[in-house]
Amino acid sequence: MGVFERHKPKEHRWLGPSAHARMPLIPSISAARWLLILIAVAGIYFFYGFLVPVLAAGVIGFATWPLYSDVVRRTGGNTTLAATVALAFIVTFLVLPIVLSAIYMAGEVREWFGWAVHVNRDGAPPPQWILALPVVGSWLGEQWTQYVGSPGSLGELAQLVSGAHIGNIYRAVLAAGGGAFHVVLTLLFMLIALFFIYRDGSTFVRQVDLLGERILPNRWERISRVVPATISSTVMGMTLIAIGEGIVLGVAYWIAGAPSAITLGVLTGVMALVPGGAPLSMSLVSIYLIASGSLWAGVGLFVWGTVELFIVDKTLRPKLVGGPIKLPFLPTFFGLVGGVKTMGFLGLFIGPVLMAIIVAIWREWIREAELTEEQHAQEPELQLRGPAASNTDRVPRSEPASSP
Repeated sequence: MGVFERHKPKEHRWLGPSAHARMPLIPSISAARWLLILIAVAGIYFFYGFLVPVLAAGVIGFATWPLYSDVVRRTGGNTTLAATVALAFIVTFLVLPIVLSAIYMAGEVREWFGWAVHVNRDGAPPPQWILALPVVGSWLGEQWTQYVGSPGSLGELAQLVSGAHIGNIYRAVLAAGGGAFHVVLTLLFMLIALFFIYRDGSTFVRQVDLLGERILPNRWERISRVVPATISSTVMGMTLIAIGEGIVLGVAYWIAGAPSAITLGVLTGVMALVPGGAPLSMSLVSIYLIASGSLWAGVGLFVWGTVELFIVDKTLRPKLVGGPIKLPFLPTFFGLVGGVKTMGFLGLFIGPVLMAIIVAIWREWIREAELTEEQHAQEPELQLRGPAASNTDRVPRSEPASSP
């Protein structure tokens, strides 16, 4: 270019003169991985409030994905329309019944606490059905008078158990009812996240598969098939069984004449998520009916509940819950307890799902270890037989010529 060549003015660096190219302090791959981890941690920290509704949406999306795939096929591949139809179905047949049941149960729980406040203030004699119990009736009556019936006794018992006065507990229950706006907002975020999971789920799954093949090239193909099937079957199986047992036993409570049949049915459905919870709830209601004088109603409820729960536990539960990974009792129990302690009600589903994933990965590693040991055990045998024998094993024998 000669004289006409133009030179750009040299830009000054903010932090001193520029240095020559040197070896990086941290390799680019390690830096990228640490940067990704830091971004993920920062995202979890800043969007922690949205974590619960997004996890709930993910669990529902995983569990109902086979049904959603059928909706996509019926709508001609229009994912937006299919996501709208699936969301309307979820709201109509899952969200609305749960919300209505929760509202009705909250009203009855308030009445129970109102009765407890009244008894704590004025006292109450032991009920006749307690005094009429054989053998233990008089002893239970004395305990009632000492710990429940006299003024102030119920408050002392509540403070001993929970560490708070019964008045504070009652006000906390009223405040929980007033916090319905937060519940509605969380539910709205969950439905929005579920819509986008339905609509863009296939694209996200392809991206996860691409990354999974890079991270776990030898294990991802099997894990990517086992884990989604396990999550879907675990969540759908637990939900269907809990809803079914809550409805069936709730109707049985109503027929038997138990008080607050809807609330007891909802509580039984929630307890059905825990191993042994539904039989315990049904047995307690049956004992109450027998003790209150409804002998045949209590006996009939116990017999019907025992037969129904036996059929469900022996036929439906093994087929619905677990999928390819049949969770033993101890991991299921740990998943339920840990999930509830960490995430509340949603933990009843998240906990077993995480345990199912852990068990699936664990069994996959054990399977690979056993295959490796089998290969190492076969190597000395091949070495003793010699290379000719190894070649003979690898090359198929030629068929003898057939006679004309």
